[in-house]
Amino acid sequence: MRTILSLWLCLLILSGCNSVKRNQKFLAQGDYDQVIELATKKLQNDKNGKNSAAHISLLEEAFERVVNEDQRRIDFLQKENNPANSREIYYLYCDLEKRQERLRPLLPLSGAQFTLENYTNSILNSKKTFENYLFAEGNRYLKRNTVIDAREAYSFFSDLKNLQSNFPGIDQKLDEAHFRGTDFVLVNLMNRSGQIIPYRLEQDLLNFNTYGLDNFWTEYHARQENGIDYTYGIDLLFNNIQIAPERVSEKSFQRKKVIKDGWEYLLDRYGNVVKDSLGNDIKVDKMITVLADITYTEQFKSARVEGNIVLKDLLRNRSINQQPLGTEFIFENIFARFRGDERALTPEDLKFIRYEYFPFPSNQQMVLDAGEQLKVQLKEFLRNLRFR
Repeated sequence: MRTILSLWLCLLILSGCNSVKRNQKFLAQGDYDQVIELATKKLQNDKNGKNSAAHISLLEEAFERVVNEDQRRIDFLQKENNPANSREIYYLYCDLEKRQERLRPLLPLSGAQFTLENYTNSILNSKKTFENYLFAEGNRYLKRNTVIDAREAYSFFSDLKNLQSNFPGIDQKLDEAHFRGTDFVLVNLMNRSGQIIPYRLEQDLLNFNTYGLDNFWTEYHARQENGIDYTYGIDLLFNNIQIAPERVSEKSFQRKKVIKDGWEYLLDRYGNVVKDSLGNDIKVDKMITVLADITYTEQFKSARVEGNIVLKDLLRNRSINQQPLGTEFIFENIFARFRGDERALTPEDLKFIRYEYFPFPSNQQMVLDAGEQLKVQLKEFLRNLRFR
């Protein structure tokens, strides 16, 4: 027990020494916040431990250095008088306050002196300056009146919203920037096949909520809306819809099988029952031949839909990209009927005699079923689109 305790103490001391050396390395590298984080964690556990004096000394030096460094940076940024510096100034003041908040619960620390400042006014003033900068920059980008600049404006307004959620007019500015930064895409369905496209298929293809698209800057419309300048267009062209006629075919087969059907006595050539060595009558399996006629019926009908997806630049009135559409839906049903002895049937025969005749789907239903695959192709096309 004493040996284990001694080993544990050695490991604890070694661990403390290693943490001091690690902090000394961080200090030499200028990674002052890392020194402060490690030292405060160690001192929170034991302010009077074996290595606490070393950690306090490192903490004091790192704190003084980083505060001086940040203050010098703030002075420089303020003298530069660049509105864009307001972001860095605000976050530097926040960092200065966070370090003090980390340090306060530990004070006082033996042998060390820490100068703490009241940064409340500096944080509030720099935050206000930063907010005004974000709002002004957002408006400046909006005035450029381009899609890309509107998206930049949205970024500034979004930062402002996160910083000050109730900033006057911020929600309206976000809506405006998003609207002006969105690529609106007008989708048209054009039928050149000579066949009627089911209304439900049209609705399904043009219901973009079902495609699971997650593009913040792209919006698809199936109908043109007033007040919107459409940048791109997508034409869904149906060039060919072919529906094969209903087909029923039959094939008949005869099944023949020798099977066991009970037993009978073994007779000699004189018609007498043969006995075994003990005098018992000998029995043998009775084998018979069974027959059955089976007819397989196959129902078959197919529909093929072909077309193209055409992406257009509406501002320049030209096609950008084109991809073929094509899918086929097949209805097939096979069942069987038999006459004769069921025992003559094969395992496959037994499976198909359980099936029944099924009414053929209508032409409209066939096209609708084929359209499910078209939705998959269209969804893949939309997901791969990159407008800008």
